[in-house]
Amino acid sequence: MPKACDLKRGEVVGIKGLPHIVRQVEAKSPSSRGASTLYKIRFTNLQTGQKLDESLKGDDFLKDIDCVRTQVQYSYRDGDICTFMDEEDYSQYSLNSGDIKEQLPYLTEGLEGITALLVDDAILGIELPQSVVLVITDTSPGIKGATATGRTKSAMFSTGLEIQVPEYLENGEQVKVNTATGKFISRA
Repeated sequence: MPKACDLKRGEVVGIKGLPHIVRQVEAKSPSSRGASTLYKIRFTNLQTGQKLDESLKGDDFLKDIDCVRTQVQYSYRDGDICTFMDEEDYSQYSLNSGDIKEQLPYLTEGLEGITALLVDDAILGIELPQSVVLVITDTSPGIKGATATGRTKSAMFSTGLEIQVPEYLENGEQVKVNTATGKFISRA
C-alpha cells in the first residue's frame, strides 16, 4: 500500500474500489509548527475518465491496484473504437475513442512506444510516449530568414491537432511534438 508522499505521476491506485491514475502531484508545506506536509493530488478515474482532486497527508495510505503495463502499438480506428496490438503476443485491445479523447490527436497508425494499462486483462487506458513525430498537412508558406526570429504560426496535422510552430516550417515536414504539453519540440 503506497503512501501519499511516495506517489509519482502515472501510478495506479484504488480509491473507493475504482482504479485511478495519478496525473499531478503537488506538495504544500504549511507554515505552522508541527503541521505535516499536504499533497494535492489530481487523479483520473480509469473507468469513467472523471477527474478527482484530493488533499492527503504524507503518511496517508492508498490501496494498491494490480495493474499490468504492457507495450502496445496503435493499429487502427474503426468508427469510435481504437484498436491497439500487444507487441509481445500480438493480442488486440480496443478502447472507445471517447475514453482517450485527449490523447487521440497524437495517435498515428503504427505508433509504437505506447503503454497500455491493463486490469484483469481489460485495457483501461494508455500512456503515450514523451514525444511523437507528426507531419504538417496545412500551414502558411515558410518565410525566408525567419529562423532568426522567435515568431510562430499555426500548423495543422493529419490527426486534427493544431499547434504553433516556427515560421520557417512548411507543409509536409515532420516535427516532434511533446505529448504532455502539446508543444513543438524540433524537426524530426
